[in-house]
Amino acid sequence: MSSATTDRETTYTPSAEFAAQANADRSWYERAETDREGFWAEQARRLHWHTPFSTVLDWSEAPVAQWFPDGELNVAYNCVDRHVLDGHGDQTAIHFVGEPGDTRAMTYRDLLAEVSRAANYLTELGLVAGDRVAIYMPMIPEAVVAILACA
Repeated sequence: MSSATTDRETTYTPSAEFAAQANADRSWYERAETDREGFWAEQARRLHWHTPFSTVLDWSEAPVAQWFPDGELNVAYNCVDRHVLDGHGDQTAIHFVGEPGDTRAMTYRDLLAEVSRAANYLTELGLVAGDRVAIYMPMIPEAVVAILACA
């Protein structure tokens, strides 16, 4: 990196229109700065926890940190299932645009069906929780399905 890029800070201020429709504003940064654990606990509670956490950050084995060590969640459930259960099944979950210009939209309901089908097939093959799976695919919707099915 040249010194010209390290000697100055470049910022790109968003337009007022873009900032107005954003999901977060400067107050989020300020909250995270003043109460880091409280901020992240608040964000984590937006997810579905199968076993709720009671500890936000555990530094007892520093330098290794554990976030929400006593909580348990399912990533795939949080990415797909809960949106369908909350009535958002017909909303677009993935909008894919391929290099030749082909497009594909998958709703949360479509994605849930595909992930469930893939997970059931992996179970039929004998995979169980804790098994390692290598996925070598291009960045296409089926890669997302495979990753979520393994989660």
